[in-house]
Order: sequence, then C-alpha cells, then structure tokens
Amino acid sequence: MSLTASIGSAPALRSSRLPPDGLYEGPRELRRLAPGQPDRPYTLFGVVPLGPVIGAEVRGVDLTRPLVPAVREELDRALLEWKVLFFRGQHPSSAEQRAFARNWGELETNPLLATGDDPEVARFDRASAPSFENVWHTDVTFRERPALGAVLHLREVPPYGGDTMWADMAAAYDNLPPEVKGRLEGARAVHDFVPGFARFTPEERLAPFQDRFPPVEHPVVRTHPGTGRRMLFVNTSFTTRIVGWDREESDRMLRLLFQQAHVPEYQVRFTWRAGDVAFWDNRATQHYAVNDYAPHRRVAERVAVAGDRPR
Repeated sequence: MSLTASIGSAPALRSSRLPPDGLYEGPRELRRLAPGQPDRPYTLFGVVPLGPVIGAEVRGVDLTRPLVPAVREELDRALLEWKVLFFRGQHPSSAEQRAFARNWGELETNPLLATGDDPEVARFDRASAPSFENVWHTDVTFRERPALGAVLHLREVPPYGGDTMWADMAAAYDNLPPEVKGRLEGARAVHDFVPGFARFTPEERLAPFQDRFPPVEHPVVRTHPGTGRRMLFVNTSFTTRIVGWDREESDRMLRLLFQQAHVPEYQVRFTWRAGDVAFWDNRATQHYAVNDYAPHRRVAERVAVAGDRPR
C-alpha cells in the first residue's frame, strides 16, 4: 500500500487468537428464577441474599425445633430459588440435624466417609491433611440417584480460612454458547467414584466397593424436577467421559464444562462461624471446600438427603 493510500485510513489490527474453550470476559445472564416464575416475598422468616443468583441467609428459623408444615414449604421454595441456605448460630445436635434433613426425604449414607456419633452423619475432622477439598464437585453423582441435598453443620472452625463456595449450575448452563448447548442436547456422561476418591484413599480400601458402585450414566444437562430449569450436571471429581464421543472430543468438552463452576458471577462464598448450618440443593449446585487453614482444626458434620434419578 502506498503512503498516500494509507493517509487517513484506520490502522490495521494485527491478527490474534485466544486458545479455544476458555472463559472470556463479557456480559453474563444472571437469572435466579425460572422463566415466568414470580419473585414472591417470604412471609414466615427473613431472607438476606448473599449474591444475585445463589446463596441467602435465613433468619428467624430454629433448626433445633420441629418445622411446622408452612415453614417447611416456604423453606423448600427458598431452597429452590437460592440453591443454598445459611443459618447462623444454630448448634443443632446430630439428632436435630437429622430431623431437619428428613423434612426433605429419606437420608442416605456414604460408606466411604467417616461418621460421627451417628451412622447417618458423616464427619469431616481434619487439620493439615487435605481431602474431599480443593475441587469443584457435586456430591455422589456416581450413584444412580445422587443426593437431593445436604445439611452441613460446622462444629469447630479454624481462626482463619476454611470457607466453602457454591456455584449455580443453572446459571452456568444459561451462559453456554448456543452451539455448545446444541452439541450437548441428549448427551450423557459416565460418572465413577474411583477418580474422586483415589486421590486420598488407599486402593485396597476402594476396591471392595467397585461392585456396589459401578459406573453410571447421567444426562450432561439435567432438568431440575422442582423448577424445570436446565443445569450442567458434570463435575471434575466423578465425570469421566461423554458417552459415544471419542476421547479427545469428550475430554475437550468436559474441560470446558468443568471450567464453568469457576466463574465468580455464578458463585457464593460463605465464611463459617461455629454452629452455622448450610443446606444446599445438590441437584443444582457444585461446591468447593477451601483448604487454607492448616495447621488448624476444622470439624464439620453432614447429613445427606436421598435424591432421584437425573433426567
């Protein structure tokens, strides 16, 4: 191009590209409710949002006492709308924690976890040795019917650190590119307990459970039975491959989908105090326990509610 021709024209932008399958800046759709669902007030307790789409503190409910039906019904609506509910300073006993969880169904146990004073209560008591932490995951997706939800009680907290984060997987699905949503339509993935537990469990302890927990298939995108919203249902701990895809294609897509939980706009982060309780919808979320408190001690107890088959 001659000097005369270039005078007054815009400078050419150099050629560039980002690696594919990344997370890019730009607007995101942050929708807490299903389309057409009204945003109704809560009348039986207070709800303090901790973010735009996920996480709210509930005030005015005593988890150590039986729930009356009307409160249980409104709490269920709050759970569906906020995905994880926080209750400060409750200090429930194991029996009271179980009784609260049973308002949402039968309880399930996990034989791979340590238990507290009751076999239906999993106990996480640790200081320096990390386990079941530092990874985004949804609980027990290696089961044919993964847990509906879980109730976690922090009995002892470290002087700093030990937060837990949750991510809204409906928001993650909403913001996928249309071409990715199209490719995932009808796709199913294999979930297996082995990779998630093999990181910190001896092989000889895991091997006897292989027949009890064979690999299972779930939809890559499931529909929530309570809200009708579509949600990503794959996670780093247990999802191993997409059925019918070649390994390279499956790995590439799963890497992209796993990354979605890392988007801050889809997350809530909770700093615990002793006696606090969290109740989350395991169908709609992933969570991440932050292991940044060593050498201090952190003691948590969890009760899980049995769920349905993802569809």
